[in-house]
Amino acid sequence: MQPQAPPDESLRPALDALAECDADIARAYEVCGLPPERRRPTGFAGLLTIMTAQQVSAQAARAIIGRLLAAADPLTPRTVLALDEAAFKQIGFSRQKVRYGRALAEDVLAGRIDLEAVARMDDEAAIETLVRVKGVGRWTAEIYLLFALRRPDVWPVDDLAVCAGVQRLKGLAERPSRDCMLEIGEPWRPHRSAAARFLWHFYHHPGVPD
Repeated sequence: MQPQAPPDESLRPALDALAECDADIARAYEVCGLPPERRRPTGFAGLLTIMTAQQVSAQAARAIIGRLLAAADPLTPRTVLALDEAAFKQIGFSRQKVRYGRALAEDVLAGRIDLEAVARMDDEAAIETLVRVKGVGRWTAEIYLLFALRRPDVWPVDDLAVCAGVQRLKGLAERPSRDCMLEIGEPWRPHRSAAARFLWHFYHHPGVPD
């Protein structure tokens, strides 16, 4: 069984503020408490591991990332490019993800993407820069800003679990649309990253009734 990460105390001020402005969050927060700690490294290693987790279950992502870290240690563009097809297959990469991983490594080495510069950009500029990388969509860029760069006001409205969490939190009959998600999240500024983190936690929490 995967050990439970400790509560992320850095989220407490933002969640306290969210609970004060939203009664639904306040009730859910009382039941669920703080989300567990969850971080990604900045730079190439962080972005690649987030790309690796795309479109697979959390359990599968953990296993694949574990094998990747064992095969390419330290996880750098050069160690990734040194892996052959057989090594990638053993790690669990699809052919598409092999192409994406290699493309990211090549872009970083060639200077076509400067992740240190991305860290200095505002949120939208950083997202616009990241999505130019092959295999990086808006969701991946937003998750990188959330968990690697630790930006405070990222709102991933296309994440299915966040949408499902909002549906449950607000008692909606249907999964909210993108426009509805944007509208619901607006009062949660400037703490929408904490709201997203809490909604993932809330959605998976065993103490929350359906």
